[in-house]
Amino acid sequence: MKALAATLISLSLSAWVASHAHTGVAQVNASPTVSAQDSRSINIARSGSQQPIKGPAEHFTGSVQVEPLFPVHDPSRTSGGKVTFAPGARSAWHTHPLGQTLIVTDGTGWIQQWGGPIEEIRKGDVIWIPPGVKHWHGATPNTAMTHIAIQEQLNGKAVEWMEKVTDDQYRK
Repeated sequence: MKALAATLISLSLSAWVASHAHTGVAQVNASPTVSAQDSRSINIARSGSQQPIKGPAEHFTGSVQVEPLFPVHDPSRTSGGKVTFAPGARSAWHTHPLGQTLIVTDGTGWIQQWGGPIEEIRKGDVIWIPPGVKHWHGATPNTAMTHIAIQEQLNGKAVEWMEKVTDDQYRK
């Protein structure tokens, strides 16, 4: 399975991994799901039990760490991950077929929808990105930012990665 072939991404992203998960923002394209038959009881994933991975260079600029939080559990299509962007780090442009929710847990970041202004996001902010909306997110130039990324798969895919955000686009 892929760890962040990614979301949210996800950025994006999203891309998101470990043994079963993917993120959005950090986000994986075709990660297997955990079958309902595999787990008929409550499962506790202990804090720190999932090792963070480096956000892949093809989907991120700068230093990005993605920690899988929960995989898709069939019949659900939802997964989540914690994504930490170092100052100046960001996702590439991307979309999510069923949208994405970001919950900023630390620091200050930026998000931009294609054709729109860069908007500041801070600790405690909750951001909804509608399905198919081309966007990027990441840290500001001088401040790190961490968010939880939650997204759903459609036909096994949670993110569509596009071109990288240029330095000129990032500075605007």
